[in-house]
Amino acid sequence: MNKAQLVEAIADKLGGRQQAADAVDAVLDAIVRATVAGDRVSVTGFGSFEKVDRPARYARNPQTGERVRVKKTSVPRFRAGQGFKDLVSGTKKLPKGGEVSVKKAPKGSLTGGAAVTVKKAAAKKAVTAKKAAAKTAVAKKAVAKKTTAAAKKTTAKTAVAKKAAPAAKKATVKKAAATAKKAAATKTAPAAKKATAKTTAPATKKATARKTTAKKTTARKK
Repeated sequence: MNKAQLVEAIADKLGGRQQAADAVDAVLDAIVRATVAGDRVSVTGFGSFEKVDRPARYARNPQTGERVRVKKTSVPRFRAGQGFKDLVSGTKKLPKGGEVSVKKAPKGSLTGGAAVTVKKAAAKKAVTAKKAAAKTAVAKKAVAKKTTAAAKKTTAKTAVAKKAAPAAKKATVKKAAATAKKAAATKTAPAAKKATAKTTAPATKKATARKTTAKKTTARKK
């Protein structure tokens, strides 16, 4: 049975060939779109359609036996439901007239469409929110680490400065004292020279005068 025959088979039940064709097209379109999007279309009692990913692999050409590299791909897969299997295997008998008695699909068993899209969008938003929260937490931890390291460095510098301050003060006091001593020595040296000169000058004059008098007296006696 092909698509045209399927449409003819259900045309009487749907009120005409055009209505049957539209119904078949709508059902197939919904199944294909949902399967391509990665959703699992399941009809209880009939079966399920799903997308299966096949990894890259090696296969053999059946005609030449040559080993061939097969790329990664995705394929559709249909799994028959238990009711369908029972009818095909003969466990259950097909009714002579009317519709095939498969279990009625409960509400929501046919996946795909707006409901699936909404669920996927909500799941993506939740994942995005979790990733954003994780990134924010990592950023906060990094900032906290940097702040702690900077605070430790500042504390260490302050401690070193406090320890160095007394030593610097002592060195400054010592330098000031040495400078004052040098200045005092520089001032006192000329004064000492002048005092020495003043003290020795009269004594020299007296000694010279005595020598001159003694020479004159000796000359007279001769």
